[in-house]
Amino acid sequence: MNTRTLQLLIFFCIGWIPFQSIAQQTVTASKENISLSFQLDADGKPVHSVQYHQRDVIKASRLGFSLDVDSNFHSGFSLINSEKKQHDDTWHPVWGEESSIRNNYEELTIHLRHRSGRMLDIVFRVFADGVGFRYIFPMQPGLKYFIVQDEYTEFNLTGDHTAFWIPGDYDTNEYRYTNSKISAIDNRPVVAAATDIAVRVAPDPYSVQTPLMMKSADGLYINIHEAALINYPAMQLHTDAATLSLSARLVPDAVGNKAYLHAPAKTPWRTIIVSNKAADILASRMILNLNDPSAAEQTSWIKPMKFAGVWWEY
Repeated sequence: MNTRTLQLLIFFCIGWIPFQSIAQQTVTASKENISLSFQLDADGKPVHSVQYHQRDVIKASRLGFSLDVDSNFHSGFSLINSEKKQHDDTWHPVWGEESSIRNNYEELTIHLRHRSGRMLDIVFRVFADGVGFRYIFPMQPGLKYFIVQDEYTEFNLTGDHTAFWIPGDYDTNEYRYTNSKISAIDNRPVVAAATDIAVRVAPDPYSVQTPLMMKSADGLYINIHEAALINYPAMQLHTDAATLSLSARLVPDAVGNKAYLHAPAKTPWRTIIVSNKAADILASRMILNLNDPSAAEQTSWIKPMKFAGVWWEY
């Protein structure tokens, strides 16, 4: 091997190793039994996964969007940097079952740059009983008023879990719950049989509403929902029987658009609560902790009382 060939080979190897490590860089956060991993795959697609007691709960699942200004805002990203911080405080709800709620999590913020030059942040909060994450569109040139055409958040499951679900209906959530495997979800018979519900609009036969409760074959309970749903469409979940994957389906407006945003903007939190006890899902305060704090400065006038409504009282 001549000197020139050796120099080229050394240059290639030195240049190739950092490129690979950046493309596949994994960033993690954890809190007690829950851990979260984030990385960009070889195509620059954001990917997240969640573990409970070192067991996979959500396998590598993609994140991203289709926007009116960029239909491919879900690949071609590079990782600029990331930040971690710890948070632990106690707050006092105006009403509810408890006078105080602890809010304890590790936060991981991912700063991404798309090949178009546009920026996207993804914020993860890892609690002792689950993970919440949201997207943030920072103020930036070239992204002011924009439309979300689709959200590509996915939750790839580890098996054909038992699910407790109601159809992904745009107009009602008054269905009785169905218990079936993920692979058996087909809401058409349920919608057709619900003749006591006057208006039924469920265009996707394989879509379910959140919160979606699941139980794995090895006894793990998994709940997927959302928090801080403000100025954004509700998230339903499309189920794929072949891949055992759940993907976000946002309720559209009359022309098919999902959300009209103005940067800086943020989405609701997507939430994953995990436990080996069903009662822990109900006892979780993660969604309350992720909701925005009360905007009411004066709450002393709010008192418990009895009320008999009109709607169901005749």
